[in-house]
Amino acid sequence: MTERSFGRTVAQALVRQKELSILVATVAVAIYFSITTTGFNISDNYITIIHYLAPWAIVGAGEVMLLICGEIDLSAGFMFTLSPFVLMSFYNGGTPLILALILALVVCAAIGAANGFISTRFGIASFIVTLGSSFLLEGISLLMSNGAPVAAPASGWVVSAFGKAHWSELLWVLGVVAVMQILLSATRFGISTQATGGNPVGAAEAGIRVNLVKVVNFSLVSTLAGLGGIIDGLRLGSFDPTNGGPNTMFLAVASAVIGGTALLGGRGTVVGALLGALLLGIVFDGFSLAGVSANTFDVVLGVAIVIAMLLNVYLGHLRKRVSSA
Repeated sequence: MTERSFGRTVAQALVRQKELSILVATVAVAIYFSITTTGFNISDNYITIIHYLAPWAIVGAGEVMLLICGEIDLSAGFMFTLSPFVLMSFYNGGTPLILALILALVVCAAIGAANGFISTRFGIASFIVTLGSSFLLEGISLLMSNGAPVAAPASGWVVSAFGKAHWSELLWVLGVVAVMQILLSATRFGISTQATGGNPVGAAEAGIRVNLVKVVNFSLVSTLAGLGGIIDGLRLGSFDPTNGGPNTMFLAVASAVIGGTALLGGRGTVVGALLGALLLGIVFDGFSLAGVSANTFDVVLGVAIVIAMLLNVYLGHLRKRVSSA
């Protein structure tokens, strides 16, 4: 095989595999910070990067499903904030911790389903519905916590399994991403989700219950956001009413978009969202090690989102050309 043909083969692989381009970018950024900063390639720093990316990847896994439907949930970051306080309300009432955690996630799922029902049943844009939910959930969090951090349970197997053990946060991220990617790419529900976002009229005519698919995905986003908030709080040992919020939601959506999910629906990948979160985590960590202002990260994030959108459009056209060829 000549160098030219080898290069063409690699280029075609990059075009066909949605995740490969973001993986290459992530590896390149990791190599850059490995060379230019001190302390990047040590186990403690890897743990720090995991702490950065875990909330974005877990919430982003749900946002991918909803974005593919052509919808968005702006309240996911505030569900991330609220879920630990719902857990504590059950736990302080005498409910065993594992049952309190399950009940908290059930509440999260119900709130997400309510968002989806209101949006689909009354034809209100999900942007508006979940914007209103954001303020509602933020207010409930402040009322339940009295505006102050609350100590999280500190011992027991549930605490260890849901964030306190050394690598448990990473295992949860990988588990959630694996399950959601399989759900998206290898199940009838995942195919229905993609059809709903790609061509809702055609999907409905094919017998897909479009509104139900959207409601289920709203519920999935809220459930994963709640799970992410509980895992993060148990790891830190404290539930803070200022944790999560719009920052977590926007970074989760940014992870999905950078990872190749189309904001207009019909196309996306959960693994791509994980790689997008990893890229953002590496950049954030690298800037911290290099002593760069956190404000610079916002500039880089804004540029990265715009470039990712342009690249996604360009790669979409290339894939059509390669497929037709």
